[in-house]
Parts: sequence; C-alpha cells; structure tokens
Amino acid sequence: MKIDLTETTSSKINQALVSARRAIGTPAIGMVLTLVVVTDEENAYDALKSAGDASREHPSRIIAVIKRVSRSPRARRDARLDAEVRVGSDAGTGETVVLRLHGELANHAQSVVLPLLLPDAPVVVWWPEGAPADPAKDPLGALAQRRITDTYSAERPLDELAVRAATYSPGDTDLAWTRITPWRSMLAAALDQQPAEVIGATVEGESDNPSCELLAMWLADRLDVPVERTLSDGPGLTAVRMETKNGVIVLDRADGSLATLSMQNQPDRAVALKRRETAELLAEELRRLDPDNTYASAVKFGVDRLHAGGEVKATPVEGPVEKADKAADAKAPAAKKAPAKKAASK
Repeated sequence: MKIDLTETTSSKINQALVSARRAIGTPAIGMVLTLVVVTDEENAYDALKSAGDASREHPSRIIAVIKRVSRSPRARRDARLDAEVRVGSDAGTGETVVLRLHGELANHAQSVVLPLLLPDAPVVVWWPEGAPADPAKDPLGALAQRRITDTYSAERPLDELAVRAATYSPGDTDLAWTRITPWRSMLAAALDQQPAEVIGATVEGESDNPSCELLAMWLADRLDVPVERTLSDGPGLTAVRMETKNGVIVLDRADGSLATLSMQNQPDRAVALKRRETAELLAEELRRLDPDNTYASAVKFGVDRLHAGGEVKATPVEGPVEKADKAADAKAPAAKKAPAKKAASK
C-alpha cells in the first residue's frame, strides 16, 4: 500500500502511517529500529531496495531523506515537504517513508525526521554515498546510536579513510570494513589451526580499494608485523599471504567468489568468499549497535603509516620484465626494508 502526500508535515505523515496499518489489518508495531537513509534521487532506488531486503532480518521503519536541489532563487526560498508512505508488501517487513525536502527545509532535515522515529527504539543512519566528514556531528547523525558510511563510493577512497580515522566517534562504521568480515574470519581460523608466530604479511587487491587497505591495516595493527600492500586486477581483494615460522598461509581468491586456503603440510581447501550485496552488508551491520572497537583501531592505524616503507608495488600478471624486476628486488640489501618494518611495529 502506498500513500502520496504533497506539501505535508511530519504530523500528517504519522497519521498516514497509522491509517495505512489499520487499512491492511496490522495495527501493532513490531519493528526493532529506525533506519534513516540519507541519499539523492539518483541512488534512492538502489538504497531503498537494499534497506528493504535488510529489513527481512531486522524489521524496521525506513526513512529515506532525499534533499531536492532547487535551481531558481525563488524555489530555494520556498520550503516544502513531499512524502510517500509505504506499508505492507511495498515496504518489506516494516514501513517505509520517503521524504523529499525542497528549498530551505533541506537544511533542517533533522526537524522533519525526529517526530517520525520509533519511540524507545535504536536509530541507525546510513549514507550510501556523500557521507559528511564527521557523521557524529551531522544533525541527522547526532540522532543515531550507529552511523554507517561507505568509503568505496567516495571519489578518493584512500583520502576518505583518513577522514574517517580523524573524525571517528564510537558508533561509526563503514561498509568497506564489513566487506572483509569473511576474510578476517578465515585468516583468524587459519592461525588457530596452525598456531605460529607471524613475521610478515601481504595483501593483494585492486588499487584505491578501501577494503584492501583496511584489511592490511587490521593485520598490521593486530599482529604488529610489516604488511605489504600489492596491486592486482581484482575483482576487489584477491589474496592474503601470511608468513609464519611454520610456513606460508595463503588465502587466494582470483575469481571473486571461490577462494583457496593453503597451509604448510595440509591439503588445499576451497572456501566460499563471494562478493556480497549491499543488503547483506547492511544486515550484518544492523546486528550490532555497540561501538566496533576493532574497526576503530584498524582505521586509526592509518594508510600513510601502512605505506611508510615506500610506494605500493603493482603486481598484476608477471611478464619477463616483471620477473626481472622481482629478481632484482630480491637481491636488494635488507636495510631497504627496515623503514616498513619499523613503521608497522610502532
């Protein structure tokens, strides 16, 4: 069921929600949180679809905030609120309210959203793209216990990671971090099966991929070892190698779906590591509302500190020239590698 409201108010939207629930015979509210999605018209469809799919695991009231940019000075002075209310099969397992804010009202979105929040329920704010520099100090972010961004959608993802580190507040998280949860789980499980001191690691993946950088920073932070970041053609994160005193542990995913885990004196094992959809990532983040201290520690490690030992080495397909360069690097004095080890072990 859909209800369109033009030039409306938050009070009228609440009345429409109550009327719609009664009309479809579900007057009781069984939702566990309010998910505020801050997006634009271009990305609204995909964002709402992902939020709706995630609501199958976490029944919620989804409030989409779309700020409409007015072209003429007169239109920018006029404040208007248009809304669309969706309940029943049109809204997944909860309710959806799409708010379109025109004119000056776009600068005061929090005053419109606040009356629509579920009482005594957690609030999560998600920016699929265009997140503010400091989500916790954003007027909408200040309403939430959990704030979700996605550095992968930024124009300069690595610079965005530095911003996330500088402005981190408890409750902040990023979908670039969520994407590497299966990788972190598999690497931790591999070390449980083959307990040995890790003396170095290599993370291989696409250039400017924030998930690759976060995984490398996590390894460097938790293991206190030098971590080399190398490049590949992707897709995404393609391989992680951990050098231990008992041999090398390799988790290699060349096709973006199926990985191979290799360890010393053990047969190779196939591991499912598919690239997950946004709805799956969002559902994972909604499972916890407490601060993610592991993410905070990893992102604060810093991309600059990770690369302090030198430039990232590009290692796609090896040809004759690449193999010759690799052989020359192997003969280089060990002193050249000292700065990277020192930077990673601080």
